[in-house]
Amino acid sequence: MTAVVFVGPTLTSDVVAEHLDATILPPVRQGDVYRVAREKPTAIGIIDGFFEGVPSVWHKEILWAIEQGIPVFGSASMGALRAAELADFGMIGVGQIFQDYYDDVLQDDDEVAVLHSPAELGFQPLSEPMVSIRATVAQAEAAGVLSPDTASEVLQRAKALHYRQRIWADIIAAALDLPGVSDFSDWLPTGRIDAKADDARAMLAQMSKHLAQTPHPPPQATRTEPTLMWKALRARVDAGEPSTDRAIVDELRLNPDLYAQLKDRAALALLSREDAFRRDRTPARADLVRQMDGHRAATGLSRRSDLMAWIEANDLNPESYEAMLADAARIDAAVASRASYLDTQLLSELRRAGQYTQLRDRAANKGQSAIPAGASGVDRLRVLMWYFESRLDQEVPDDLDSYAVALGLAGRDAFYDLIEAEFLYCHKGADTGAAE
Repeated sequence: MTAVVFVGPTLTSDVVAEHLDATILPPVRQGDVYRVAREKPTAIGIIDGFFEGVPSVWHKEILWAIEQGIPVFGSASMGALRAAELADFGMIGVGQIFQDYYDDVLQDDDEVAVLHSPAELGFQPLSEPMVSIRATVAQAEAAGVLSPDTASEVLQRAKALHYRQRIWADIIAAALDLPGVSDFSDWLPTGRIDAKADDARAMLAQMSKHLAQTPHPPPQATRTEPTLMWKALRARVDAGEPSTDRAIVDELRLNPDLYAQLKDRAALALLSREDAFRRDRTPARADLVRQMDGHRAATGLSRRSDLMAWIEANDLNPESYEAMLADAARIDAAVASRASYLDTQLLSELRRAGQYTQLRDRAANKGQSAIPAGASGVDRLRVLMWYFESRLDQEVPDDLDSYAVALGLAGRDAFYDLIEAEFLYCHKGADTGAAE
């Protein structure tokens, strides 16, 4: 097996390939180093890893890989953290960030943490790591762009932000009251330093140099204690079966219409998640409950036992089911926040789909014979039952307000006005007061 590099937002796979012939894997998580170490790669490089949401890579699996004679390098992000902790046990740390952690100049994990897009969007960085902010501000101070006092204050204000909110535009906006910050903003596009990327490239160069030596120098090894937790992790990884996710998606591709529909919905979920992470917002509990109630009503899962059986049948657990509900809630929130200019984009999509002129002409015809809202004398319940049961072949929803909001309307009254106009248009010339 070739060398393996775990990387995500710090460097793209193309940049890694320019420096090293390696198998490129997503940011490392618990079990990943043990999993690849079983295949005996020539070396393992850790740049990026997950800090929250999923378990982080264990120290013991890195030590076990070293024990197998596999050199393990770390730099820039999670790699720098683990290398600083395990340098005395044989892990090879590279770069200034590693050195600062090793020397206790840096202690906080958030110094290297960044918000990034999901795997499906290429792990694109969406915030600035604090280590790069420090390096950039230091460079600006050395160049005379910032005074020492202003530089210190900019760093304090950036550090006070949650790592997800460390974005240069926001940092600059919060520091415009400081002398020299306007000049710093002008200097930033050409002066900005990506400290993590610089260290990561240095690690790849050192890995390449190490692998070019014949024979490869053996790594220092420490005996890994066979604790119960370590045995349990190895057992879980060893028992793992190949994911069937790709095979299921391939089956979906055979239904192109459904694939296109769900692909757009999936992309919207990813973009909504990215937007929520950037703003450090999570769905409220009430939103999750509302999503769950809607899902259970739509799928006929009225009893809790039915819901739990559905969760199991769909390869979920309560936590991942809640994550699914959170995705739906984020989509609703993202759509609602853009409601004021959504109509213009909908018209554009109608034109692209070739259905604009048909609906435009229908709307014009309906408007010519329109009766003022509420003046028709038609019973509201009758209109609701006609629309849902006759037109849509479904029951009238319990929560009409939520149904209306999902359609971009203000509430049930606006929805009723909409379907009343449709009812009158469809029954034009008939006695709308007579029973159907």
